[in-house]
Amino acid sequence: MVNVIVVFPKIEDAKNIRNLLVRYGFSVPAVCTTGAQAINCADSLDDGIVVCGYRFPDMMYSDLHEDLPPHFEMLLVASQKYWSECANQEIVTVAMPIRVHDLIGTLQMMEGDIVRRRRKRKAKPKERSEEERALIQNAKELLMARNNMTEEEAHRYIQKCSMDSGTNMVETAQMVLSIMNG
Repeated sequence: MVNVIVVFPKIEDAKNIRNLLVRYGFSVPAVCTTGAQAINCADSLDDGIVVCGYRFPDMMYSDLHEDLPPHFEMLLVASQKYWSECANQEIVTVAMPIRVHDLIGTLQMMEGDIVRRRRKRKAKPKERSEEERALIQNAKELLMARNNMTEEEAHRYIQKCSMDSGTNMVETAQMVLSIMNG
C-alpha cells in the first residue's frame, strides 16, 4: 500500500480529503497544513504521494516538490491556470473544484506506478562488496588451476552449485574453497 500525505493550508480541507481517501482504501498517515510538516512526514516514509494545494503558509507547491524525498510523487489540486507550470516538473494535476472520480482514478494510477517502481527497486540485485567479489574470484581461480576449467566454466560451475544448493554465490565460493583447500 502506498502512503498518501495530504497538505492543504486549511485543516478542514485537508481532513475532508483525507476522509475521502480513507473511504476509498488509501493509507493516509498524515494531514498537514504546511510544507515543512509534509517534508518531515515524507522523510520518515520510503515512498508515497503528496496530495496538495497550490500555496501553503510557508512555501509554494513547487518548493515542496523540490524538497520531497526521491521516491515521492505529487498530485497538485489546483485551477487549470497553474497546470502549464507543472508539466515539466513531473507533477500530476487534478482540477479544482475536485471531482471524486478524477481524484481517486488519478491516485490509483499513481499508486500503480509507485508499486511497479518499488518492485523494480527490490528486484535489483544487490552489489557485492570487494571481499565478496575476491572470494568468488579466488574460488574460480582454484577451480581453473585444479580442474583445468576456463574462467567462464568455473563461474558457471559456482553458479550452478549455488542454484542447486539454494545458497548464494558467495557461500558457494566459500564451500568450494574450504573443500578444495581442506
